[in-house]
Amino acid sequence: MISFIKEKQSTWDKLKEEKRPIFIYGMGDGALKIMSVFREKGISLSGIFASDDFVRGHSFEGYHVHKLSEIENMVDDFVVVLAFAAGYQSIVDKIHSIAEKHTFYVPDVPVAGSGLFTYEYCVQNAVKLQQVYDSLYDDYSRNVYANIINFKISGDISYLSSVTTPKSSIYKEIIKPTLNETYVDLGAYNGDTIREILEFTRGKYAGIYALEPDRKNFKKLSKFVDGMPHVFAHNAAAWCIDTELPFSAKAGRQSAICASSDTMIQARSVDSILDKKTATIIKMDVEGFEREAIWGASQTIARYSPKLMIALYHRNEDIFELPLLIKNINPNYKLYIRHQLYIPAWETNLYATL
Repeated sequence: MISFIKEKQSTWDKLKEEKRPIFIYGMGDGALKIMSVFREKGISLSGIFASDDFVRGHSFEGYHVHKLSEIENMVDDFVVVLAFAAGYQSIVDKIHSIAEKHTFYVPDVPVAGSGLFTYEYCVQNAVKLQQVYDSLYDDYSRNVYANIINFKISGDISYLSSVTTPKSSIYKEIIKPTLNETYVDLGAYNGDTIREILEFTRGKYAGIYALEPDRKNFKKLSKFVDGMPHVFAHNAAAWCIDTELPFSAKAGRQSAICASSDTMIQARSVDSILDKKTATIIKMDVEGFEREAIWGASQTIARYSPKLMIALYHRNEDIFELPLLIKNINPNYKLYIRHQLYIPAWETNLYATL
């Protein structure tokens, strides 16, 4: 089996073997997904707790929502399962402080798609995982890749903390933005990544193309870029061709293409928008449809070799399918993987440069 995979027992199997009470920390979609797996695997759930600011005597899925201190007063020894995503230092620090006192797991449930990321899943995809590992340009990328996969199997957050890289370091050491970039932002949200790029270029650029499918987000994006020259903002999803797609709008980062939605939106390919013009940086964070977005930019990627920043964490298969796809389209790329501050393994991204 692959040498860099150390963990062989999944979070779920560990939880199923637990004799101690198990409490989920958090509410919302993440908790619902975890509770669904609990039911499927016959894992007993003893209750729910939330951060003190969110506890107001309410219930979630039939469970009274406690404060952590209340559970600590009631139960001597118990297991904590995290059910929300944390991307700020203060909440990450709080999570680590809880993990120092209690057995703590962060199960990996995909943001999009189905299935669970387990050791058995890795065995099924061993050849592709090894191909990606071998194709990475530097030792640190290989270390990050190994840790992310071991985290996804085990739910052990120590794998993340040891390979977390500040966003500024990624820009300075890998992307290295110049004052003459043509930047394509897929999943532009409210312009936050455009703002990041401009911080490193002192506001200089050759052109910016931004796609954001959610109407409310697009209004914020339009307000941000209003008056900026050579900026082309599209209220559209990134896709492999120009078409229309069903879309579920959530007015946040989790708005996404959804087959069950009656709302149709415009979808565009990067190659169509650029119409054979160059791009020098392309960022893709499109909620699980990065593969389609890559195909829609394949001519640009093959011809101009733009620097790439691509989310690897939405679907289970992204961690190996997307790097292999990029390498297939343009074998000249050097591939890097970095993980920014986040629990679970969100903000794990692929970077490609010449």
